[in-house]
Amino acid sequence: MNRILLCLTCLFSSASVSAEDLSVLPKPEPGKKVTYLQDAFRPLVHEALDRRLKEREALQTPEQIAEWQRKLRGKFIQSLGGFPERTPLNANIVGTIDEPDYRLEKVIYESRPQFYVTANLYLPKTAGPHPAVLVPCGHSANGKAYESYQRICIMFAKHGMAAFCYDPPGQGERNQILEQDDDHHATAPFKATAEHNVTGVAPVLLGENLATYFIWDGMRGLDYLQSRDDIDGDRLGCTGNSGGGMMTSYLMALDDRIKAASPGCFITTTRIKNERPGPGDAEQNIFAQTAYGLDHADFIMLAAPRAVLISSATHDFVPIEGAWESYRQAKRLYTKLGISERVSLVEADEKHGFTKPLRIAVTQWMQRWLLDIDKPVTEHEFAVHTDAELQCTPHGQVLLLEGAKSVFDLYREKLALFINKRKLPQTEKEKAVFRVRWQLEGEREFPSSRSEYPVTVYQTIDRSDYSIEKLSFNNAWGIPIPMLYFQPTKITQPAILYVNGEGKSEGVSSEEIQESIRAGHPVLAVDLSGYGETESTPWRFSETYSGPNAAAYYNMYMMGISLVEIRTGDLLIASRYLRKAMPELSRVELVAVKDATVLALHAAALEPELFSTVKLRNGLRSWRDVVETEVTIDQLENTMHGALRSYDLPDLIQLIGADKVTVIDPYGADGKPIEK
Repeated sequence: MNRILLCLTCLFSSASVSAEDLSVLPKPEPGKKVTYLQDAFRPLVHEALDRRLKEREALQTPEQIAEWQRKLRGKFIQSLGGFPERTPLNANIVGTIDEPDYRLEKVIYESRPQFYVTANLYLPKTAGPHPAVLVPCGHSANGKAYESYQRICIMFAKHGMAAFCYDPPGQGERNQILEQDDDHHATAPFKATAEHNVTGVAPVLLGENLATYFIWDGMRGLDYLQSRDDIDGDRLGCTGNSGGGMMTSYLMALDDRIKAASPGCFITTTRIKNERPGPGDAEQNIFAQTAYGLDHADFIMLAAPRAVLISSATHDFVPIEGAWESYRQAKRLYTKLGISERVSLVEADEKHGFTKPLRIAVTQWMQRWLLDIDKPVTEHEFAVHTDAELQCTPHGQVLLLEGAKSVFDLYREKLALFINKRKLPQTEKEKAVFRVRWQLEGEREFPSSRSEYPVTVYQTIDRSDYSIEKLSFNNAWGIPIPMLYFQPTKITQPAILYVNGEGKSEGVSSEEIQESIRAGHPVLAVDLSGYGETESTPWRFSETYSGPNAAAYYNMYMMGISLVEIRTGDLLIASRYLRKAMPELSRVELVAVKDATVLALHAAALEPELFSTVKLRNGLRSWRDVVETEVTIDQLENTMHGALRSYDLPDLIQLIGADKVTVIDPYGADGKPIEK
């Protein structure tokens, strides 16, 4: 802030300009968070959720319910980007542990070619074939070796059921980002949830989700269980806690081989969860799910008529009232099908976790529906294994296996397919069609094509050789867009529309803009949605890797809306205002810095006639960089779902006209300058 004030003193020699002079919107009260984005989309989310509930309650007959399940499941799979073809599992048992009342096998299988999954299979000592329960892990750093996951698996084995617990990407032996020292020791620099958010950026651009890979691992785990002679493939269950409860919810909704399920410490409602604790990690947020009506209760309803037990905790940070609301919704649908006994809820007087009361309840539930035994169970004290004892790989990480692929390798393979199939517009007619298609992809009218957005002038500050106007407009989503208009007394140069990913204040203080105003350029500096004054107070996510607006981004993402779309509309509206305010100067030069370059490219590509030139400084070179860079910095907000299926950022320069675009010192997705 001191650096900004110093620069401003140089710029405005006739009078000093304080930091307050650069603010347009009211300052938030001390201690109050900035929530413009969250507040703008809350009514849209609630409207969609209300519409969804009304549609659910209208379902009455088994035929209506079956048709609804078919359609919603199809939309769910579409938003995940679909699943690949089944390939050989190449499963190997790499070790065993023999205990008095169960046997443990260490298994490695390939859910995709050379994409290795590490798992432990717990088998009863009694004669098979046994029912089996798939146990996806929650967000434990040590994955399948986490004590409570071992305990539930041992409980199943002690009660006549096999249990198959596997590591998700980013946990246990499956970290996707490793650092090796000089002695070739590998360590994981990120904790589970942090790695999930880092690895969850690239698949958005590919039209997938990190959950796509998680779910396929689980489905292939079911394939493995069905391939074994000692497992009864017609009696399969699934349970997990927290992140494992999420995976159980997804799997039971999508795979009807699961006959009984129990998602733990996950089920609540989207309406409540969006507020507290907020959107989950990358794999918990499915594209457009709120818009087309996929709430937590729907995971249970999609599993009908199969048996589902919601496992919840009274003192969980996952709101318990949401669990009961989802249970009531699901119970009504199961009752309409005449099978109300197949859905239930257990609430333990505990905090978040797969605690002993929940393990007992889930074991009894699986025993009831997979073994047809309905009687109480108990959990006595027993020993569990160390991480090393359960390790499947020689060096503790699958990526150290010869030929192993990471999710990043899979992303790059997917991108290569898109690039080979991509057909970019060449003729002016094709370019026009491309622009229209881009605007209609979200099935909404693009904001810039709508009626005028009234601009409010708050204050005019007169100086000896220029004036500053503070103004703003509310965009199509009701988000205030603050602007500073610098008008020299003597205008001799084209108008400049200036946008900076770090906010307009950064732009006004730059030497480039100082010189422009002195040279007679009128300058309109704009804070696009979530920039500068409307930047959200960070919550739920690491600002370093996900950006300050990450939680709001995911709320929008689940509505099928991107910040790229919103900000592009903001930019086009501001450009129209500038041209209207300065009719004598038809030329507008667009200058964008850092993240704002992504929006400038889209705005100028969609309506190139609005801008005479486009200057991009320190911006992202390409979305391809995002896919090919393992650890990206602050790129989530720059993504659009599935965009790389059709185009990349350099392709937009072709739509604008290469002679109009100047690219200065581009940056990579790692936040570093690209070496020339």
